Amino acid sequence: MKTPTDLLYSKEHEWVRVEGEIAYVGISDYAQSELGDIVYVELPEVGEDYEVEESFGVVESVKAVSDLYMPISGTIMEVNEDLEDQPELINEDAYENWIIKVKIADKSELDDLLSGKEYQEFCAKEE
Repeated sequence: MKTPTDLLYSKEHEWVRVEGEIAYVGISDYAQSELGDIVYVELPEVGEDYEVEESFGVVESVKAVSDLYMPISGTIMEVNEDLEDQPELINEDAYENWIIKVKIADKSELDDLLSGKEYQEFCAKEE
């Protein structure tokens, strides 16, 4: 399982890459491997506001349907439209293929996320 240490992680298996006031959000390598072959990604509307832990979309695989949860509060600035036609890109590289780009509402919420090392330990306990 790949777990880049320069990212932050939620206990719902989303990752966050912060660039200034913007956060890129996707699902972790662990999550995509547990889901199996991803066949559909439901994306939110650009401009929508979400609170931390609120569902913003769905990932559907051959095994399961899973809600996506906001790791931080913010406004959707952009969605990765490539995933509409090629949802399997997440299986190919979960960290290269972000799902949403968010304008961060409250940077202090980042303190509640896990480091790469903490996330690896969290996943080990789940297995």
